Amino acid sequence: MNMTAEEVSTTLYYDRNFDCNAAKIAPGEYYYTDKNMVIVTVLGSCVSACIRDSISGIGGMNHFMLPDGASSDKDNPVSESMRYGTYAMEVLINQLLRNGAKRENLEAKIFGGGNVLKSFTTTLVGTRNAEFVKKFLKDERIRVTGEDLLDIYPRKVYFFPKTGKVLVKKLMKVNNQTLFEREKDYASKLKTTDVGGEIDLF
Repeated sequence: MNMTAEEVSTTLYYDRNFDCNAAKIAPGEYYYTDKNMVIVTVLGSCVSACIRDSISGIGGMNHFMLPDGASSDKDNPVSESMRYGTYAMEVLINQLLRNGAKRENLEAKIFGGGNVLKSFTTTLVGTRNAEFVKKFLKDERIRVTGEDLLDIYPRKVYFFPKTGKVLVKKLMKVNNQTLFEREKDYASKLKTTDVGGEIDLF
């Protein structure tokens, strides 16, 4: 596997608001835990799947975007775009299963896919990301228990894997370009990322 864009987040801190440890994930990252903590991200056009074992409480979140250039290729299941999205989802699911989660207990909440980047509006990247994550979870028979997708606003997501609780804050006004630049840089990186080989889904 030559894919290097999907990495475990190393941005850990103590969140005074929630009085617990936290992990912040950026585009192309994921994090999973069996601890009582919160996983945080800010989404624009990207999507995040918050997946957990509803019995054991082990869970995690990813943050990814489909590469551009496959919007007319929806019928081709092995398009580069779909392969990348599938890889991003399977990396998280496999980590959960390797660490004790049971496949039959998995449930998901999905967020993001806002059409917020002006340069992406022609291809509706947010819409494609939202459609992909819903289809993937349906095909894999992972129950979706909540979602907040599409719209035109970025959102900040707080996921508490132990309880399954998610808090979402719509960012009506984004005062700086950090989010937009981060997603543009991530999109550029995806164009040069090789998704090779296959990943087995446990």
